[in-house]
Amino acid sequence: MNMKQLPHLKPLLILLVIFGAAVFLLIRTYSLSAGIENNGSISLSTEQIQSIRNIGQWEFLSVSDEELIDTVRRGLFSNDRLSRIYYGTMRIGIDLEKVSEGWIAMQGDTVVLTLPPVGLLDENFIDEARTVSFFEVGKWTAKDREDMYQRARHRMRSHGLSPQNLRIAENHADAQFRQLLHSMGQEHVIIRFE
Repeated sequence: MNMKQLPHLKPLLILLVIFGAAVFLLIRTYSLSAGIENNGSISLSTEQIQSIRNIGQWEFLSVSDEELIDTVRRGLFSNDRLSRIYYGTMRIGIDLEKVSEGWIAMQGDTVVLTLPPVGLLDENFIDEARTVSFFEVGKWTAKDREDMYQRARHRMRSHGLSPQNLRIAENHADAQFRQLLHSMGQEHVIIRFE
């Protein structure tokens, strides 16, 4: 049998050749684009940057403390004395509302993050409901109690915000931000603190 005897197959054969060529080109184009290597230079989108910033305050270390504050007022015939125990929990971390302009940048295939320093996230860390007056003799004013509160707050801050605790919080921040950026597809990360 030759092609002259089957004239109705000629258009079908042409369509088959065109379809085969189209499939071949489609497969070749797909395999070329799939073969392009990811060089790791994926940039962060504005939505991803904003979602990181929207975290707000991120706590990396919590320090609980209790302080005994004692005060004595000497009188002519007797002494007044007030002793109170204050309890507080200091939350140390980073407030992402305080980031500077250009705090996150791409340098080649590396994300460079410049974060504000770790610090106290809330100045009101004393739990006044748990404050206990365990010894009280004499009359004490609200100002006397406020002075004691401020002394307790100052002592707790000096203990809680020690260089060692700040270093621990900074190390935790570094690890958490690295993990976050790795989960977003960023392989190379540099983290700096202001």
